[in-house]
Amino acid sequence: MAAIQKINTSSEITLVTLQNCPADPSFLADTFVKIADLGINVDMISLSPNHGCCTAISFTISDDDLGKILKFTSALQEKSSIKTIISSGNCKINVYDANMVHTPGVAAKVFSAVATVNTDIRIVTTSDVDISMLVTEADFGTTLEAVQKSLQ
Repeated sequence: MAAIQKINTSSEITLVTLQNCPADPSFLADTFVKIADLGINVDMISLSPNHGCCTAISFTISDDDLGKILKFTSALQEKSSIKTIISSGNCKINVYDANMVHTPGVAAKVFSAVATVNTDIRIVTTSDVDISMLVTEADFGTTLEAVQKSLQ
């Protein structure tokens, strides 16, 4: 396997998880419209499998928007049985290569590298051409180094 074209990183990221959400696309649409109306940019999004009529959704935002999202989630919790979990001060490692779609084993290499340094992975999102991982700030440096070495 040829070396991966690009590894991007970013820091100061907050992970927001909404548990016990209605498993309804209109709830998701309404939630993200309200977040957008607050001027908050959402990056990574992960939807858990439904448990009956409920699901959980996780997404990331900039730590700069923590105050805005706390007001939103507080209001949401007051009107529903949704539970919110928020974790700030995280970092994202994004592995990208347009050829990844035709290259078996990239995920195996990335997760094997992460396992060697026992990284606390908070969330993972993928597409055909990238793998994005949110990790704690404490694990960021060793994780990035392990991932870079594994993909050379």
